[in-house]
Amino acid sequence: MAYILNIETATKNCSVALAKEGKIILHKEISEEGYSHAERLHVFIEECIQEAGITYKDLSAIAVSQGPGSYTGLRIGVSAAKGLCFALNIPLIAVDTLQTLASQANVTNGLIVPMLDARRMEVYSAVFNSKLEKQREILAEIITENSFEEYTETIYFVGDCAEKCKPVLTKENFIFLEDVKYPSAKEMSTISFDKFKINDIVDVAYFEPYYLKDFMVTTPKKQ
Repeated sequence: MAYILNIETATKNCSVALAKEGKIILHKEISEEGYSHAERLHVFIEECIQEAGITYKDLSAIAVSQGPGSYTGLRIGVSAAKGLCFALNIPLIAVDTLQTLASQANVTNGLIVPMLDARRMEVYSAVFNSKLEKQREILAEIITENSFEEYTETIYFVGDCAEKCKPVLTKENFIFLEDVKYPSAKEMSTISFDKFKINDIVDVAYFEPYYLKDFMVTTPKKQ
């Protein structure tokens, strides 16, 4: 019986889900304006294990959101996942953050474009069909009125970019599902279990999050 602990920290949403054979048993998450991942993640993990009535030794694998997303958030999630895998000697599964986000769009036709904010008018995005098959690779791109004009199908946009992108992306076939804002560990469970069944795992020692852009350290302006 496969228990997989799913960890999603790529955005403001700090999310943990414990799944058994791909089915959610327990789920804990919180999204705030300020990132609380460092304080909440390990608490959520411990609560899921205790409330499920299992021990860490019952876990078959750890799944972690691989990005793109927040540099700090990804580092916290991946560090926690690696630590558990090393301690328990179990495999690590990496899950595409944008696929997890896209899977929240409950549509049967058209295309799904998950987008995560990358500051100013830049976003991290990909294109999936309604079966969650990737139609275009992940890009860090600047959104303009001509973005996605090559697609004639209905496009459903999900993610935390609606406020800044909706005034620009105005074509008739563009629909914003504004209630789908952040990726969640809940949607990771099916994906991670499918990967577990075919042994689609990553090297715990060498795995790094998919940052997509170089991490930039900025110096505060003088007052």
